[in-house]
Amino acid sequence: MSDSALAIDLKQLVDDTYAEGFRSIYGEILITARDERWLRHCVSAVTGHASSTIMCDCEAGVAEWINAEQARGGGTPDGRVGAIVQFHVPRFVKKRREHLEQVMLARISQNVLTCPTARCFNRIDSDDFLKLGRKVALFGDRHQFRDVRHGERGWVVPILGGEFFLSRRFGIRDGVMGGNLWFYGPSEEVALEAAERAAAAADATPEVITTFPGGIASSGSKAGSSYKFLIAATYAEYCPTLRDKLGEKSRVPEGVGSIMEIILNGRDLDALKEATRRAIHAAADTPGLIKIGAGNYGGRLGKSLIHLHELV
Repeated sequence: MSDSALAIDLKQLVDDTYAEGFRSIYGEILITARDERWLRHCVSAVTGHASSTIMCDCEAGVAEWINAEQARGGGTPDGRVGAIVQFHVPRFVKKRREHLEQVMLARISQNVLTCPTARCFNRIDSDDFLKLGRKVALFGDRHQFRDVRHGERGWVVPILGGEFFLSRRFGIRDGVMGGNLWFYGPSEEVALEAAERAAAAADATPEVITTFPGGIASSGSKAGSSYKFLIAATYAEYCPTLRDKLGEKSRVPEGVGSIMEIILNGRDLDALKEATRRAIHAAADTPGLIKIGAGNYGGRLGKSLIHLHELV
């Protein structure tokens, strides 16, 4: 099939809409460990309960895995396997800088320092930074000291397992949150398969993270709720089981039995666009897939817009 024919087919499958992202500030760390097993234990802990800022302190995920071969080739300062992890906080959060500092302080001290064989390196070289190293190092109870290890300036903290090393400073910068894609299927199986393909493609895109379990959210939300004390609720108009109940208010196309979503955060809008493009192409030939769309609020939530048809 020619590129032009492929583009026509994709435009028939892909809704002519946009994903509505919004600005964030984020920090990025490199975790290394003795082997992949302990690296994954550490990453699982440090990114825990960080799917959505609706009720989590941040949104966190892995931007890149560094395998043993890459590590030995200079992919990590200490030549060990590693993972690059991002922590995002929306810019509209009050005292967002202080909030991000508390997020990273808690997760590095409680989830990285405590993990056997783990080390923690800064990944962002910026004028704006957080002096997290010395704060985490206070755990050393005055036995901590500064040193240069693996070509990096940082703090060494004596621990029962040996020593823990982390960088002195951790840079922060502006990012983008809330990129998304929706996959409409006749069944849960079809929608999930499409979302799995898309999430894998997005996860393989540099500088981008997915934050929900397996990179997929089955409970896409809308801003606000009929309960005044809730800031978000299920997007009822897109719930397939409510189609008959809502009647004309339902936005679920005929034949759709399930809608799965992937949500993307990253370094900038260009990174999210590239991840979205890869995700669309990865999911497009899922057997039975009815439509690919995206969620937005008419530009009221954010100004970082990703127009789907521009990508296909």
